[in-house]
Order: sequence, then C-alpha cells, then structure tokens
Amino acid sequence: MAAPSGAAAGALRVSVITPEATVFEGEADQVVAPAWTGQLGILRGHAPLMALLGTGTLRIKQGASESVFHVSGGFLQVVDDVVTVLGERAEAA
Repeated sequence: MAAPSGAAAGALRVSVITPEATVFEGEADQVVAPAWTGQLGILRGHAPLMALLGTGTLRIKQGASESVFHVSGGFLQVVDDVVTVLGERAEAA
C-alpha cells in the first residue's frame, strides 16, 4: 500500500503553525495534544478529526526523541496521517 500524500510510510506529517510563524514541521510517530476536553493522542491511521485546543503541552514524538511545545488556543486537524496544529500561541517548552 502506498503512503498517503504528505506522509512517509509509518510516519505522521506534523505542522505547528501560529499567526507569526511555522514553529515545527516534520515527521512523528505520535502526537499528544491538549484538546479543550482533555489530552488527545494521535497515531498513524487516526480517523479524520478536528479538535479545539486548550492550553497545555503539545508533545511530538519521533523514535526516542520528543519535541515539546506549550500551546494556547487554536485548532488541531488530522487528515490522512497529516496533523496540523493551528495555535494562537506555541513556543518550545
């Protein structure tokens, strides 16, 4: 089976964007985000989703490494193994 457009085989394609800049762009095995109603975990093959973000820690895991950001407000979208975080604020933690 071919990888979905925008994502390598076995990986999520992740973008974290604020009004000021693109804070992160890369691949990940897992994303854990602070949705408005609680923590949201995303792995490859996740169903399409749109979620309202709260304030908290966004974790982007790739193998043994992890990128951590503090986010506040915005939205998260998952479509075809592409995760887009549109945050009001996002900064490295």
